[in-house]
Amino acid sequence: MTDVAFSGAPPRPQLLAALRLRIASLAPGLRPIAEGLLGADARIDFVALEPPGRVVLILVGQEGEDLELIGRALAQRAWVEPRLSDWIQLGPNLGLMPNSGVRAILLCPTFRPETLAAASALPADALTLMQFRCLTNASGLEILLEPIAPAHSPQTLPARPGPQALPAFRTGLTDDDLDLSDEERSDLG
Repeated sequence: MTDVAFSGAPPRPQLLAALRLRIASLAPGLRPIAEGLLGADARIDFVALEPPGRVVLILVGQEGEDLELIGRALAQRAWVEPRLSDWIQLGPNLGLMPNSGVRAILLCPTFRPETLAAASALPADALTLMQFRCLTNASGLEILLEPIAPAHSPQTLPARPGPQALPAFRTGLTDDDLDLSDEERSDLG
């Protein structure tokens, strides 16, 4: 049987090399076009292109850099967007569309609740959060990627009871079983 174990992130160059092989799996039809591109005062780890011609910036963070990564993504998006027409001139056959906008995919080992809240303040199509986990086995390093739903996603919001709804009884009793009047019920709430 093969030994499989989760491990910490390897040194950044090895992590980026492993992630480079996984770029196409981050989103349907995603195609890498550049790596290590100098952007707004920092390097953009990967630049890719979605089928409709939208540029996707992929930024990789380390443990504890998740909130900073959102700030870097916003800065890079703001830097790239006005330069799209220049990029189209440099690579006219890439399929870039100037009005498709720029999206960012952030890869980090964990995302804290405050980071999820910050991401939820952005338009839903501006940012995708993905958690990565490193796994070592007999064939070497494997990277597992898991999309993280933003805080505003319907998947993560708790259901809100209606204005008249009361919480369910743990015993399985219902309001009908207790035969309470409206006045008695209001005294309990």
